[in-house]
Formats: sequence, C-alpha cells, structure tokens
Amino acid sequence: MKTFNVSLVGVGGQGILLTSDILAKVAALAGLDVKKSEIHGMAQRGGSVISQVRFGERVYSPIIADGTSDLLVSFERLETLRWRHLLAADGQVLMNDVNLTPVTVSTGQQPAVDDLEARLAAEYPRMLRIKADEIAESLGNRRCMNMVIAGALSTITPFDAELWKEAARQRLPAKLVDLNLKAFDCGRAATAE
Repeated sequence: MKTFNVSLVGVGGQGILLTSDILAKVAALAGLDVKKSEIHGMAQRGGSVISQVRFGERVYSPIIADGTSDLLVSFERLETLRWRHLLAADGQVLMNDVNLTPVTVSTGQQPAVDDLEARLAAEYPRMLRIKADEIAESLGNRRCMNMVIAGALSTITPFDAELWKEAARQRLPAKLVDLNLKAFDCGRAATAE
C-alpha cells in the first residue's frame, strides 16, 4: 500500500483533533504505520486548525507536503478554500457544508468572502458534501458532528466500518459511545444519498 495522506481542516471546537485521532487509530488497528501532526493556531478562539494523518507500510514523516493530500476533509466551507494548496491533483474532498464566521472576519481584520459558493464550485467540481451539523442536531447533540464526518470519511478510506467503530470505542468515553456510533452510521448513510 502506498502512503496515504489525509488533511483534516476546520476551526477550533469542531472535533478535528478527535477525528484525526480516530483515523490514526483505525490505520494502526489495520496494521499500518501511522504518523500524525496537528497545528492548533488560535483553536480555542475559533481559529484555524489542521491535523494531518499519514498511513502506509512505512511512513517516515508526519508532515504532508503541499499538493500531496489524497483526501482533504474540511469541517467548514471557508477552510476548504484556505487549505486548497494541500490537495493532490487527483485528490478527493469531503466538506461539511456549513459556514462559520472566522475570527479574522468578525474582528474586521479581513473582509468576508462574498463569492464562496462560486469559488468552491470552481476549485472542487467533484466534492463530496455532507450537512454534518444538521445531522448531528437531528440526533439531539450538535457536538457529535465530527463523528458524522468520520462516518462519511469512512466511505472513502480503505478501512472497514467495523474497524472505525472499534477505534471510536477505544478513543471515546464509554458514556458517549452509543450516540457517536449512531452519528457515525448517519454520516455513512448520508454519503449514499
């Protein structure tokens, strides 16, 4: 198996780091070598967050070079554009179809992006979109949105769903497992619609 590169991007508080932890655990449970890195930025204030997971037979570095991500998993629309430079020419994009106002825009440091939808369509003509926030809300807890995304992500990675569920059981507190596994299943189902 070639080394597979996944970049997970979004803003602080969306569960990006937990999702990348679970992906890394899935790859390890599958018997692969795994490396992971993360940059928090101003994560606690809604700033940009990125986590990168690499897995394969032998992985030497946790850092993914620009233009080499096989998957770009974005938890927010604007972050999908911000991190475009990471995606390989034949890479795939999974995007949570939600808008969050960045701190830099709400504080007046940068203008809002007016033509976001047009720019997304131009950059990513074959993007997989999921409304993870809406799905999580329908389950009664918006905080499980990241597991909805994990479920969708599981459909485009080389790992069986049961391996994902085992990794989630190992990583999540016992009292949260049932809700999060339900969110995971909803994310898988949403990609088939």
